Amino acid sequence: MQIKFQGNTVNFATGGVEVDGKHPIVLLVHGAGMDRTVWNLQTRYLAHHGYTALAVDLPGHGASTGELIPSVGQMASWLSEIIEHLDMGPARVIGHSMGSLIGIELAAKSPLNVERLVLMGTALSMPVHPDLLQAASNNEVLAPDLITSWSLGTKAHIARNPAPGFWMRGGSQALLSRAANGVIYNDLAACNSYEAGISPSLIRCPVAIFIGEEDKMTPPTASLLLAAEIEDVELIHLGPVGHMMMSEAPAKIRPALCSVLQ
Repeated sequence: MQIKFQGNTVNFATGGVEVDGKHPIVLLVHGAGMDRTVWNLQTRYLAHHGYTALAVDLPGHGASTGELIPSVGQMASWLSEIIEHLDMGPARVIGHSMGSLIGIELAAKSPLNVERLVLMGTALSMPVHPDLLQAASNNEVLAPDLITSWSLGTKAHIARNPAPGFWMRGGSQALLSRAANGVIYNDLAACNSYEAGISPSLIRCPVAIFIGEEDKMTPPTASLLLAAEIEDVELIHLGPVGHMMMSEAPAKIRPALCSVLQ
């Protein structure tokens, strides 16, 4: 699905189901350098289980046009305007990695637009290694390689994939490598400079945090520190999976999402 917003195209994946506005909206927000396709194993399931699934491409990502947005706070403001433009809110928001930071800011600063919040691969802060920032700044292939290496759990590194016939590591590298020049650096720099401040404590809607034991980019201890700042929070432990938990543990995540989104 595509809409026109402020002179640009905003693209969404809907799980192959036509959007009719009859079901609660679930807005899925991708991480740094990625796009809507990271939610392929969730959108169709949600769309066939009573929700309007909308996995958004942020501006300059995937099939969405427009200038890249340089900060998490500004991304959250843009997303709040999108929810109001769709006139289908308040939304249930699911964010992964950078998308989780966007979700935190959105729920804290625009509470009327967020009914429930789900955070995956999340933390109070997301500092980025200088070598990764440098590689991304130079648009080097090393950036997708490093992100892929650090974001996948042990089983994903040895060619295990819950979707038969697919190579998880190769798919992650291909997704990141197709990002336009500057996209990965823009997003990593936004994560690196993000400071949560008091935002988590301002969230009043129910929050669920999905945690992977092998998440190297946002370790479980970091997710727990964030959880301690939120009033109404539920923790979902996924076992030995990494940062790319949506791809690594879809069979666990799908029913858990339906439970926490109710």
